[in-house]
Amino acid sequence: MPESDPRSRGALFGLRVVEIGEMVAAPYCAKLLADLGADVVKIERPGGGDPARRRGPFPDDVAHAERSALFLYLNTSKRSVTLDLDDPAAGPLFRGLVAGADILVEDRAPGWLAERGLGHQALAADDPRLIVTSITPFGQTGPNRMHESRHLNLYHSAGHASPFQAPSADETRAAPKAGGYLGEYDAGLMAAVGTLAAVLGRELSGAGQHIDISKQEAMMALERVTIGRFANEPDPFSGRGPGGLIRAKDGYIIINTLEPRQWEGLVEMMGRPEWTRAEWCQAPEQRTQRMEEIQRHVGQWAADRTRDEIYHAAQAHGTPAGPVRNVAEVIAWNQAREREFFRELHHPEVGTLEYPTASYRYSETDWVGRAAPLLGEHNRELFGGALGYTSAQLSRFAQRGVI
Repeated sequence: MPESDPRSRGALFGLRVVEIGEMVAAPYCAKLLADLGADVVKIERPGGGDPARRRGPFPDDVAHAERSALFLYLNTSKRSVTLDLDDPAAGPLFRGLVAGADILVEDRAPGWLAERGLGHQALAADDPRLIVTSITPFGQTGPNRMHESRHLNLYHSAGHASPFQAPSADETRAAPKAGGYLGEYDAGLMAAVGTLAAVLGRELSGAGQHIDISKQEAMMALERVTIGRFANEPDPFSGRGPGGLIRAKDGYIIINTLEPRQWEGLVEMMGRPEWTRAEWCQAPEQRTQRMEEIQRHVGQWAADRTRDEIYHAAQAHGTPAGPVRNVAEVIAWNQAREREFFRELHHPEVGTLEYPTASYRYSETDWVGRAAPLLGEHNRELFGGALGYTSAQLSRFAQRGVI
């Protein structure tokens, strides 16, 4: 799409963002804004940059700071500069980047930026319209505000673990946490929503504000149903009904029968086999008690059928079901292809790869993703061209480790 086409600019074209973020939550927040057209400048530590660059996974399992899939995904559409904010000489460069920006997204410990004269109050004195979004494990206030935490700790501090339903009732258990960095993504999403609300609020009031995002609270807000279930039911898996994770001919499928009509649909689609007509099978309580036996029967029926056969039969009988697909199947799925959910982006180190885009479609603007930046790729462009520092000054900053 030509850059002159207004659609190529994105819905947030003209919005300027500075990000001081590492790993997942803050970078994901800024990524969501960047992919919608905001101009996001990511500040990284000189030398190593964002730790996500070293986290991987990497192509062929060969570690490389410019080839981490985690970093490449989380930092699309951004520009990168390096800046050591612990060095007093970095202050003017930082203020120069923030000057005229609409938003600062940061994930340092409470008070970390303020100790360096770069906190919300100091920046708001320069520009009252600035919005500062701070993302920390437990928020800016409270007795735990200075506590450090990792994803696993936060997941459990939020009051729940992830339910995992295994094929056998004996194997049903609670996993330590959801896969990957789900809770971190939750926090980044909530931060993006809060930030955009503040942008709208500024249109009415003319003033920016400080947004305090707690990762723990983000997880509690988005997983509130699970929290209540685990807190109030002795057996949180009771009442889920026969079904669950079933092995089909070509993989697994999930079947849910929480309501009587859904159970009836399952029975009908299986052709009302003899065991379903037994007296014990007519009472929901007894079906729950003999769940493992039912799972075995359903598994035997499903073993000769494909996931799609079961899925369409379940749909026709009003029983919720869905195939469990691996990554390759999801990428090849014609629904995702038709909607162009995956798009190719070219990166100088890893070449052309397909990236997930976004779950929303705009009638007048488009997803405007670009490949993630190299470490410090835009130092000269931003510190030199935009802020006016000379090549000699930039060389001295580099030699000193400021940039």
